[in-house]
Amino acid sequence: MSTAAIEALGFCAALLTTFCWLPQAWQTIKTRDTSGISLWTQALFATGIVLWLIYGVLIASWPLIGANTVTLALVLIILTMKLRYG
Repeated sequence: MSTAAIEALGFCAALLTTFCWLPQAWQTIKTRDTSGISLWTQALFATGIVLWLIYGVLIASWPLIGANTVTLALVLIILTMKLRYG
């Protein structure tokens, strides 16, 4: 498999796993209802995303950097809403 094909695969995976958080973030912002969201799960997930982001920077992988930057922003919005509205 060529490097370009591998990068394309990475970008496709990044798009799918990143934008799956968009509906959750939008719903949380819109309703401010966080009752079904686990604080610990969101916090651990955010920590994992930070580690993936650092890893992506260290290996200079743009799919990892881009996906994890956007995902982290969305998860932090949800986490902030959970902390604020309980």
